[in-house]
Amino acid sequence: MSHQVFLKINGIELPLPTSYLMELRDIEADTGGETEAGTIQRDIVRRGVVSISVSFNCSPKWVKQLSSFNIQDVLQIRYLNTQTLELRSAEMYIDSFNVRLIKDTSYKGLWEVSFNLHEY
Repeated sequence: MSHQVFLKINGIELPLPTSYLMELRDIEADTGGETEAGTIQRDIVRRGVVSISVSFNCSPKWVKQLSSFNIQDVLQIRYLNTQTLELRSAEMYIDSFNVRLIKDTSYKGLWEVSFNLHEY
């Protein structure tokens, strides 16, 4: 039995994450905001822009692979949409890339890698 795929970056299937949070946000024009009457006016120019926060416990091999994605400006992402539980495609970029040593082992350690993916 195969496991659920959460993320593919540039065609490479990533290991199972330890955490996965998908957020949808709206992009508003500068013309929106609070009116003189004190009501809120939203001028939405784009709905459902995806941001994903993810973390992995991984080997040094995966730390190197994930780090190589961090320096690329545009990534082709297949991600698990948590509303439909189906894979969707998007162009994204990485920010808030963090690597933390969890445990030192004879195999160069167990590492936690976390980052955010944002849709263009």
